[in-house]
Formats: sequence, structure tokens, C-alpha cells
Amino acid sequence: MSPDCLPAARILAPGPEQIAYRLQGPTGAPVLVLSNSLGTTMSMWDAQADALSRHFRVLRYDTRGHGGSGAGTDPASGYALDQLGNDVLRLMDGLGIARAAFCGISMGGITGLWLAIHAPGRFERLVVANSAARIGTAAGWRERAAHVASRGMDTVAESAAGRWFTSGFVHREPALAGSMIHGLRRTPPAGYAACCLALAEADVRESLGTIGIPTLLLAGAHDAVTTVADTNFMRERIAGAASTILDASHLSNIEAAAAFTGQLRAFLGCPPAT
Repeated sequence: MSPDCLPAARILAPGPEQIAYRLQGPTGAPVLVLSNSLGTTMSMWDAQADALSRHFRVLRYDTRGHGGSGAGTDPASGYALDQLGNDVLRLMDGLGIARAAFCGISMGGITGLWLAIHAPGRFERLVVANSAARIGTAAGWRERAAHVASRGMDTVAESAAGRWFTSGFVHREPALAGSMIHGLRRTPPAGYAACCLALAEADVRESLGTIGIPTLLLAGAHDAVTTVADTNFMRERIAGAASTILDASHLSNIEAAAAFTGQLRAFLGCPPAT
């Protein structure tokens, strides 16, 4: 779907705590929530939303401090994982959505784990992509937060291509990779830093065994940020979880869009693409 045909972004609860979102797909269809990664917006899901909105009411949103969503009243103090999770519940409540399937990548993935642990009755299926029950180290996230807060997004953006994509993808799709880096550079530093502080404290490793909803774990074979080992750790602790490794780095829904969407279709029960 071309950008001109996309439904306009809407705002829930305008103000510092506002959530920017898009709803796409047939009214009355099952709802699928898509949650973005750190330093991106809901536009990262364009390919999946276009494909899946034929069968689902696709709800995507900007994580707090990103895109059109508010940064809150005191982003300098940092966010917490429960805030990120409760934003999803607040959005669903505001739109009258009782239950949904959920797919999150990286930061969105650990948000999905929190939701499956703390609000399992609201979700029918969970897809966790390129994520972990503990992403990185607290010290590393605090250092990045401090750097961004004092110096802005340029340094983070300059090194992002190597974290997000394989060199082969950057060579094949320079415009797409470049647009993602441009979006990262435009991310509000206060919101980005506050999310870094949330990730510094986010750790759901001890609670993985309580997840009881059907779960699919997607990993990138070349992802050095959230590794295949991180995915294996989650699969061994979430009862019945399935996992698939995609030929991609960290943003696998973009680098391996067709394979990623195919995995979603199969897991969510959509007919194969024609």
C-alpha cells in the first residue's frame, strides 16, 4: 500500500501521555497489535500491515517518546517496562478492544513478554521478534541514555546500520536502509533516552515460565543485538513456544519482510499469500 493510501494516524488522549496509532483492516476482524523497536515508529510495519490487514484489524502505534506519541511529563527520569506495557493496555481500552494478538520486535518484543506475563487474558497469541527476556546490559543502556541526552542522536544513528541490517542488505537496499537511519536520527532524544533507561531495568527472565498463551519466537541469524541464543533461552522456558530463524539481522521484519510476514500468516492462521 502506498503512503498516500494509509489510514491517517490518530491520537488517543492528546497531551503529554498521548498515543499515536493507526487502525487498518476490516471492522469486526480479529485485532493484531504491532509494537515497534527502539528508535523507529509504527511505519516500520508498513509491509506487514499491508499484507495482514486483509484478515486482521491491524493496530500499530508509536511507543512513548517516539513518533507522534507523547514523552510523558518527566522523560528525564526514564521509563519503566510496565509503563510500556500499560500503554498498550490503555490503547486497547481506549479503543474498546478486549482481546488481540500481539507482535513486537526488539523493545516491542520484551513489551509483549511483559503483557503475556501480566495481562494474559487480553492476548490470544504472542509473536516476539529479535528480542530477549533481558536485552543487553544495564550499564550499556545507561551509558547510551546519557550519551543521547547530552549529545543527541547523530552518533547512535551513524552506527545503527551495522546493528540493524546485514551489509548485504544495506548494499542491496540503500534507500530503505537509509530511510530507517534517517528516522532514527529524527527520534526525539528525550524519548529515546527514556526508553534506554526502561531497557536498563527490564528483565523478565524469571517469569517466562508463567507465559501460557501460544508464542512464536523469531530470531535473525545475523543479529548480534538479540541473538539466536537469546531466542533459544526463551523457547526453553515458555511452554510450547515455537521458534524460527530468519536470514536477517536485527530488524528482520524489514530485511526479510516476505519471510517474516509468512511466519506471521502461518502462526496467526491467515491463508497463504497469493
